[in-house]
Amino acid sequence: MPREQMAEPDPHSRPLDAIDRTILRLLQEDGRASIRSVAERVHVSRANAYARINRLIEDGVIRGFTARVDHERAGQGASAYITLKIVQNSWRTVRETLLTLPGVAHIALVSGDFDVLMLVHTADNRSLRELVLTRIQAIPEVLSSRTLLVFEETDLVVDD
Repeated sequence: MPREQMAEPDPHSRPLDAIDRTILRLLQEDGRASIRSVAERVHVSRANAYARINRLIEDGVIRGFTARVDHERAGQGASAYITLKIVQNSWRTVRETLLTLPGVAHIALVSGDFDVLMLVHTADNRSLRELVLTRIQAIPEVLSSRTLLVFEETDLVVDD
């Protein structure tokens, strides 16, 4: 899965107003929505909607546009959250290694009982087992892992 380059956030970017938040929600629901339809739904001119979307992109609020995938229909029938405990101060090294693994959808450095939380999608449980036991646990800085199988998932769109 290609990693998109994130725009550098503008330190002088203005706070989001209700129209900006509605535009974000509309684009999360349908990233292919036309400027005209977005403008009509938020009751602004097309030029205003275009300028707002461009500003949201330039400010780094919108990091890119992507397709929402039904992983099961795409041949990735097994999904899991994996937690990792890692060697202290090894986050950057571990993150770079995890980014190269197949099926990794999300990686986060977190606080609590473990250090890393990641979401992965694989073809089946055998592939998931291979990913965890052969690839992840072989990373020298990984002290332990725990795998939580996903039985069902629903993507949510952020409300304003």
